[in-house]
Amino acid sequence: MKILITGNMGYVGPVLVRRLRESYPDATLVGFDLGYFGNCLSTASVLPECRVDRQIFGDVRYFPDRLLSGVDAVVYLAALSNDPLGQVFEEATLDVNYRSAVRIAGQAKKAGVGSFVFASSCSVYGYAEDGARTEESPVNPLTAYAKSKVWTERDIAGLADANFKITCFRFATACGMSDRLRLDLVLNDFVAGAVTSKKISILSDGTPWRPLIHVKDMARAIDWAIAREASRGGSFVVANAGSDHWNFQIKELAEAVAQVIPAVDVSLNKDAPPDRRSYRVSFKKFKQLAPDYQPQVDLPTAIAEIRDGLQSIDFDDENFRQSKFIRLNTLTHLKSTGLLTDNLEWTFGFKPGIILP
Repeated sequence: MKILITGNMGYVGPVLVRRLRESYPDATLVGFDLGYFGNCLSTASVLPECRVDRQIFGDVRYFPDRLLSGVDAVVYLAALSNDPLGQVFEEATLDVNYRSAVRIAGQAKKAGVGSFVFASSCSVYGYAEDGARTEESPVNPLTAYAKSKVWTERDIAGLADANFKITCFRFATACGMSDRLRLDLVLNDFVAGAVTSKKISILSDGTPWRPLIHVKDMARAIDWAIAREASRGGSFVVANAGSDHWNFQIKELAEAVAQVIPAVDVSLNKDAPPDRRSYRVSFKKFKQLAPDYQPQVDLPTAIAEIRDGLQSIDFDDENFRQSKFIRLNTLTHLKSTGLLTDNLEWTFGFKPGIILP
C-alpha cells in the first residue's frame, strides 16, 4: 500500500504517521508539505518526517499529477487550520483548504487512487444551542475556515463511486500532545496556562460548548477510513468524529485541568461578547460505522499527557500565546520577515510547482 498525506508537517501529521507506520508496517508513506511549521518542534527526539519513506516539499495549490502514481490512499490534512488564520489570510485559506482539496481529489480519482480522506471540522455547525448536531443537521459556517470545510465536502461528493471512496471526518476540536504542538487549541491552551503560571484565562464567559477529540483518536479514525469497505457507509461518507462523552462547556474544561493540576486559578471574562461558536455534536453515526476505532483517550489522561509533555521540555513561557506554538504567530512572523508573500508563498527561491527532492 502507498499512502500520501498532505500537510503531514503540522500538528496531526506526526501522530498520524506514527499510527500508520504501526498499522501498515510495509506501506510506503509519502508526506507532502510546504514546511511552514517545520521548526515548530516540541517533544520530538528525531525529526518526525524520518518516519515517512519520502518527504516532499511542495504547495498543494500547485500539486503535480505525477505524485499520485501508484498511490492507494490520499489523506488531506493540509489546511490553514483555525479561525484567526482564516480571518487574516482568507483567500489563502480558501485556496489551500477548499480549492486545492477539491482539485487534488479530482486528480486522485483520475490517477486510480482508491480512497480519499478529508479532514473536515465540527466547526461547520457554528452556533447551535438546540441539541447535539448530527450529520443531517443544517450547517452554519461562521468563518472562512468553516466555510472551506463545508464547500469541500459539497464539491467532492460527486466524485465518489465504487472505485473511489471518500470519507469526510468532521473532527471535534483537537487536543493532546504532538511532536509539533499547537497551543491555539482550547484544552492545550488551558494546560499551558496551568503549567506556566498556575492560571487559566478563559477568553469568554465559559458557557460555549465544544466537542473535543484527542489527536491520537483522530489518527485512529483516519486509519479506519483509509481501508474502509464501501459497505461501511457507501462510496461517500460524512461523519462527525469524536465521542459523545467529550462534549464540554469551556468552563468545564478549565475545571478539569484544575483538578489534574492543583492550585490553579481559573478566571472568566464575564464581559466578553457572546462566542458565536457553540455547539454540541452527536457521534452516533461514527460509532455505528467504526465500532473498533472509537476514541480511547479520556480527558484526565489527555490533560496529564500535555502537562507531562510541556514539563519534559521545561516549557515555562507565561506569554505562550505570543510563541511559535500559536500558528498565526508563526505565519505572521514569516511574512513580516519577508519569507512569505501576502498569499503565503515562499519568497526565497522555492517556486510553485518545484518539488524537492
